Amino acid sequence: MPYLQNGDASIYYEEYGVGYPILLFAPGSLNSSIDWWHRSPWDPTVELASEYRVIAMDQRNAGRSRAPISASDGWESFLSDHIALLDHLGVEQAHVMGGCIGVPFALRLIQEQPSRISAAVLQNPSGTIERRTDTTSFDRWRESLPDHPEATEAVFKAVFDNLYRETFVYTVSRDFVGSCGTPLIILPGNDKAHPLEIAQEIHRLARNSEFIADWREGAAREAAFGRVRDFLRSNTPVVSK
Repeated sequence: MPYLQNGDASIYYEEYGVGYPILLFAPGSLNSSIDWWHRSPWDPTVELASEYRVIAMDQRNAGRSRAPISASDGWESFLSDHIALLDHLGVEQAHVMGGCIGVPFALRLIQEQPSRISAAVLQNPSGTIERRTDTTSFDRWRESLPDHPEATEAVFKAVFDNLYRETFVYTVSRDFVGSCGTPLIILPGNDKAHPLEIAQEIHRLARNSEFIADWREGAAREAAFGRVRDFLRSNTPVVSK
């Protein structure tokens, strides 16, 4: 099975199809793993593999990926894995698609390496208007972990604080989104974990974004993901032969 070794982290990934690369960041909060895509009504590992090289991964300490847990862990730990995976696979430029926690991942990667990401699909952006105090999903992730004797109560508290100290989308500022020129297409959420207001604010701030309000069911879903396909095609760089 394919694994990337990034320092002490062992990151599981899968590839589907051939063509221009698309890096996927799955929903599921800190339990973000490839299997979440397979349970989705629209699975990009299936729907996009006929046109693209689709790269999916289990985030550290989710699914089949493992890493030690320390009080310094935070969004930069995930970012390091994402960059290491692209480097490992020789991917110089790619689209990115993120769901839920995948949106903060995607925006942070764009901020760090803007020339590397050609376009992004942001589905159900997670975030908060006020500083996050609800630990429900964090506790669910913590309870799903195998034994981590190094991760004391103090370590877990530090990790939570590192991840959720900031409001908005956690990983980047409003100023960054306002300066971001990467083409974005936004499929908004509508619940506490994926507030509509967060998706709307990304769209309002971003210089080059498209917002699809109705995308969840039936004909609306078919139309929305048809537009996602067109968006990805129109932003795929032309490679000279």
